[in-house]
Parts: sequence; structure tokens; C-alpha cells
Amino acid sequence: MFRIVTKKSLNPTVTLMEIEAPAVAKKAQPGQFIILRVDDAGERIPLTVADYDRVRGTVTIIFQIVGATTEKLNRLSEGDSLHDFVGPLGRPTETEGKKKVAVVGGGVGCAIAYPVAKKFFEQGTEVHSIIGFRSSDLVILEDEFRAASNKLVVMSDDGSAGKKGLVTDALKELIESGEKYDEVITIGPLIMMKFVCELTKKYGIKTVASMNPIMIDGTGMCGGCRLTVGGKTKFACVDGPEFDGHEIDFDEAMARASMYKGFERHRHEETCNLYKI
Repeated sequence: MFRIVTKKSLNPTVTLMEIEAPAVAKKAQPGQFIILRVDDAGERIPLTVADYDRVRGTVTIIFQIVGATTEKLNRLSEGDSLHDFVGPLGRPTETEGKKKVAVVGGGVGCAIAYPVAKKFFEQGTEVHSIIGFRSSDLVILEDEFRAASNKLVVMSDDGSAGKKGLVTDALKELIESGEKYDEVITIGPLIMMKFVCELTKKYGIKTVASMNPIMIDGTGMCGGCRLTVGGKTKFACVDGPEFDGHEIDFDEAMARASMYKGFERHRHEETCNLYKI
């Protein structure tokens, strides 16, 4: 069993948990993920490693409450335990050899972008972070990004946090001001990553996108997380989750991601109603 050491609400729909999992913490790297089950009858869900502490033997996860399992997970308290917590899975972010990078995160995707920015920053790479949210009440990890970035730009759709506009507006402004990046790493909603990649392609800047498609087993067996990258089928769980953003078929990925939204919403409502009884 994997004990919940810390639980903290980051905004009304996003929760941080620090989980006691020494074996996972020992090998976890930025860019990797875990798969958990809340109980022995629960579904398997993938969540990115948001941070880790090898000394304390803990792994931090950050999740958005969108379906039945994340609703159940959010009902747990410090001291409770998860039934399964498997990982680390996937390939770590490649950080070596980069002098200057831009890390672009959107919404809860900032939970994935933060450990990447932190790793680059700790190894001496110049890090420019751009994080975007719909409004100020949804902002997460701003202080953490500020501590792990040489430059931080906060964007919001309504202007209530940082500058008003999209992350692509901020990235374009930085590029056109003369900033030259070895690489752009983008993590967030699919539509956001698609437009970030379209922008950087115009400037010839290598871009990596972190993909989080539907996933079941996390070992490449089920094929649920398949993507088309460069005209070839790839599996996010073993080939990724990071891929060349200029080669990803984002339209296909968005169509697949929306297949179960209605079912997910229905199961979430059912679970909430069960807790009300």
C-alpha cells in the first residue's frame, strides 16, 4: 500500500498529493509517469511524476478532478493509502546539451512542465518558462516556476493573471525579440500544443510535446495510447510520452481524446452521487 503523506488543493479542481513510494522515487525522472489504482476494484489511470524526493522516498502527483477515479482519489486524506502505484514508466525528458530552452505549460499541464523546467534549471540551462491559464483562480505552481526559471511569463485568457492572451502570443514575442532557443518543450491541452508546434515550425525551432492519450496498461500491450508521429504508429507509454511536436498528428490525437468524454462525465456524476447518499 502507498500512503498519502501530503494532500493540498492547488485550485478548485486540481489537487497535489505526495505519495510514499520509495522504489518509484529512487528511479523517477522528469517526463516520466506512474499508473495508480485507488482500490482493488479501481481503474488504472496514468499521472505524470510532478516531483520526487529520493531521501524521503516520496513521489508527488498533481491531478485534475474530471472523472470517477480522480473524484475517488480526491476523497482520500493524508494517512490513507492507494492500492497500486506503479512506475516510473515512459522515457525521461532528454535535457543534456541544451543551453537555452523555453518551457510552455498550459493549465494542469504545468504540473508536468514544472519538473522539466526544474531539471533544466538545475543543470545550468537557461530556462524561459511560459505558463497559461483561463483565469487567476486556476493558476498553479507560479512560485515554483519562478524559482526554476531565468525568465517567467504568466498568461491568462481574461487578463486576471499576468498578461492577457495565449501562451503562443508570449512565445512569439520572445522569439521575435531575438531570443534563440535550442528547444521548446510544450505540455498542456492538445489544442494548445498544436498551435505552439505550428508556431515554432515557422521559426525552425525544435519542439517536443508531451502526450497523455488514453492509456490502460502502460507497457505497450493494449495499444490504447497509440499516436501517429511522422506517419508511423507510436505508443505514448513506451515510445514517449514526449515526441517531436512537428511530426505529431494532433487532429487525430484530439479526436481520439474526445471519444470517451461523455462516458467520463457520466461516471463522474455517478460517483459524486454515491458520496452524497
